[in-house]
Amino acid sequence: MEKTEKSEKRYGLLGKNISYSFSQGYFTQKFKDLGLRDHSYQNLDIRDIQEFPQLLSETNFKGLNVTIPYKEQVIPFLAELDSVASEIGAVNTIKFTEKGLIGFNTDAFGFQKSLEPLLGPHHTKALVLGTGGASKAIVYVLDQLDISYSYVSRTPQKGWLTYDQLDGKIINAHLLIINCTPLGTYPNIDQRPDIPYQFITEKHLLFDLVYNPAKTTFLQLGEEQSSKISNGLKMLELQAEKAWEIWNTR
Repeated sequence: MEKTEKSEKRYGLLGKNISYSFSQGYFTQKFKDLGLRDHSYQNLDIRDIQEFPQLLSETNFKGLNVTIPYKEQVIPFLAELDSVASEIGAVNTIKFTEKGLIGFNTDAFGFQKSLEPLLGPHHTKALVLGTGGASKAIVYVLDQLDISYSYVSRTPQKGWLTYDQLDGKIINAHLLIINCTPLGTYPNIDQRPDIPYQFITEKHLLFDLVYNPAKTTFLQLGEEQSSKISNGLKMLELQAEKAWEIWNTR
């Protein structure tokens, strides 16, 4: 703790129940590799977004990452959003400037760069499992790539599918399936989105934003049906590097 207290350049991850998070270990190792002894990174685990201003008053940060469930809730506390974050409506990176806090979204960059090498010409329609803040960057990228999509939610809403509506016809029409829910995250590794996995084929690509464990039950069940699979680790690494670039660009 003493080492952190003396650090001149502090960074952190804002979230809730984030002891599992990738970011602290990733940036701590990055600072070590770069010889940045005056840099530190810590988890900022708060119960409610209303604790955010108090957190800022106690510590002088240079930059923050933001994760579930605060990617949307943090926006009213920011002075400005960059154009991508504004269009997406969710923030995962905050830069501290003389003009105030500026919000960015590097999830979109990370997702697009990790998804593109996996796509085939037949991946033209997607199912997006989950409708929270994480899904917003995903559908932004799908729009950029001209991939049509349908949201799948537990809650019925106009224009959305519910899990109990999913059948063989729908699954076979959507060859890209993206899990934007936290289901399956360690330690709840037996959980998974409730989709009819028996209709998954070798033409499908299942992409899970979850990265811990490396192969979730969602991905395992897809792999058993011979589908292509990917977890969210590469996306996380890419979005983290983009955040680092933003923090260090004048």
